[in-house]
Amino acid sequence: MKTTRTFLYTMLAGAFALALIVGGAFWGRPVQAQTTVDALTGEEIDGLLYMIEEEKLARDVYLMLDGQWDLRVFQNISRAEQRHMDSVARVLAAHDIDNPALDSEIGEFTNPELQALYDDLIATGSQSVADALRVGVTIEETDILDLQAYVADTDEADIQQLYANLLNGSSNHLRAFVSNLERQTGETVQPQYLDAQTYDEIMNDGNARGNRNRGANRFRQ
Repeated sequence: MKTTRTFLYTMLAGAFALALIVGGAFWGRPVQAQTTVDALTGEEIDGLLYMIEEEKLARDVYLMLDGQWDLRVFQNISRAEQRHMDSVARVLAAHDIDNPALDSEIGEFTNPELQALYDDLIATGSQSVADALRVGVTIEETDILDLQAYVADTDEADIQQLYANLLNGSSNHLRAFVSNLERQTGETVQPQYLDAQTYDEIMNDGNARGNRNRGANRFRQ
């Protein structure tokens, strides 16, 4: 009797498990929860790979110029750029993409265009304090343009949020460099790469929220 009862329990348990599997397939539901992230397009992957090294370029240039000119604006913003790199790195990891900046040295890049740009920016920024600050303006304007292009090319929520955060950071950095450069030279800084409307909106947004003045104090030389 005990053996018969055990056999029946075993048969019922097997039938119940089979019903779950068949039922899940019938209703189109996966038996196990999906844990993989959606596949990214080639453009999305290229954008993330470029941005991790572009943020590294900003960090590396500011570190080098801080060492040469000892300006707090470079020291503080280089730290912010490290946080930007960390943010991009987390998204790369979430999508199982190798980080090209993971073990690279300061001033070392896998992208040849960024390598050449880094060398040029260091040479320019080494000429004078004003030139160093102009390099900061150049980097942040370029960063903003690239981020605007990349965010328009993705529908992934995590990447969109990442780029939005980086845009906010670059806008703050641009205002800080502009403020420092205007105070250093007495000149009114004009945009180099951004169109006048976008540049004015960034500057006016800082004024409207009081961020430009706070940024100038935070990143004062």
